[in-house]
Amino acid sequence: MSAARADAQAETASLPLQVDEVLAASATHFPSILEALARRRGAEGDALASQGAFDLVFSVDGFDRVGGFYSGRTVESKVEQRLRPLGARIYGGYSISDGDFPIYEDQYFTNTGGEAKVGAILSLLRDRSIDKERFNVIDARLALRQADFDVLLTRVGVQHKALLAYWRWVAAGRQLTVYERLSRIARDRQAGLEEQVERGARAAIFLTENRQNITRRERLVAEAARDFDIAANNLSFYYRGANGEPVIPGRDRLPPDGVLDASEAEVAIGRAEPVAEALADRPELEILRTAQERARRKVALSENDLKPRLDVNAELSSDFGDVAEGGISRDSTDAVVGLRFSVPLQRRDAKGRLARARAELEAVEQQRRRARDEIELEIRNILVNLATSARIARIAEQETTQAEAMENAERQRFASGASDFFLVNVREETTADARIRELLAQLEIRLARANYDASTVDLERLGIADAAAIAPPAASVAEWPEPAR
Repeated sequence: MSAARADAQAETASLPLQVDEVLAASATHFPSILEALARRRGAEGDALASQGAFDLVFSVDGFDRVGGFYSGRTVESKVEQRLRPLGARIYGGYSISDGDFPIYEDQYFTNTGGEAKVGAILSLLRDRSIDKERFNVIDARLALRQADFDVLLTRVGVQHKALLAYWRWVAAGRQLTVYERLSRIARDRQAGLEEQVERGARAAIFLTENRQNITRRERLVAEAARDFDIAANNLSFYYRGANGEPVIPGRDRLPPDGVLDASEAEVAIGRAEPVAEALADRPELEILRTAQERARRKVALSENDLKPRLDVNAELSSDFGDVAEGGISRDSTDAVVGLRFSVPLQRRDAKGRLARARAELEAVEQQRRRARDEIELEIRNILVNLATSARIARIAEQETTQAEAMENAERQRFASGASDFFLVNVREETTADARIRELLAQLEIRLARANYDASTVDLERLGIADAAAIAPPAASVAEWPEPAR
């Protein structure tokens, strides 16, 4: 690591930790995101491999009778290419032979210049619109699309949890500050009380009561410190260093006090139809939509297997050079058309696979329907929680202001002798409790907003900058024709 880079990292580590820094770290280094990206690369490899069935194939075959009555030898080369329309296969070849062949091998005879042939095989019924190889290509592309949306879904989930962890860490730090202030008030009061007791101005029991207050408040500080350390550990799961290692943020990195306070902009959702927009953007619905398409293709493949096979083969061949051992019958240009028909009479295998494929399609459709309903319910509840949290926060702020006013008034009454020590302690702790409730109310707004941003897939607020490159449009498979029914 260069000195300049080390200085830059040291400077960053001394600055308050902002939410954008946490989101950037989790988006770059969180293992679940890296795992999803690795799975996507695997799906990309599967998509490439599925196209191997349509690779151009070159083959050579030959033999030589090195002993026996016949002396024939031949070499044949062939190039074959599968095409997607009509399940077509086109081929071309060249063969040349020499010597004598038995009558049952006379197809090997050629003229002295060899024989060239071209041909095509077309499927007219089964495999006309779809077959196993074309299904594999389409299915692999759809699986890649699912992997794209799985990456996006993972990113949204990780960033959502990172937001929750960050705001809980900030709130835990603020709570610790409140309890430390409360404890400090009691400790500072102890010296004054000891002096008053020595002068006889206060009874000794006041010292015991204040020590009890100190003990109780120190317990609150210890509990708050424990909660802050746990929150920092939880945040480090998402806040990671340059090498991906968890970084536990210290208390010195807490942002200023006002950061937790949610503004009106945090409560404003900024969407006219949040439910409808979320249903269009949620990656899990896109995953299920793609799963539906995969299931439909599987049904189409099973329906294809129920059809009888009727293939037509057209071939044109011609020999070159002088007439050889095969005779004059080889010295011509031949055109051949052939048909092949076959059908399983019971077709139980295809019927069983079709029934299963249709059942799987229906299951995915119901799963997607349930997911849509769950998302609608989730967003409506989040909107209720967000609005209610904002209202509660305003009430909690008023409660804190009122508690502080009562605390100050009680101190003045105590100084003038019109109140007692017990009431002063009650007012102080009431103020602290009100501040904690206000903090928790502000935290609820932040958490509700984070839930809303995740539910509506607000990529900008989730710190997902390059999501446009993820999850390409459904048109990526539009070039494939819909299988005929």
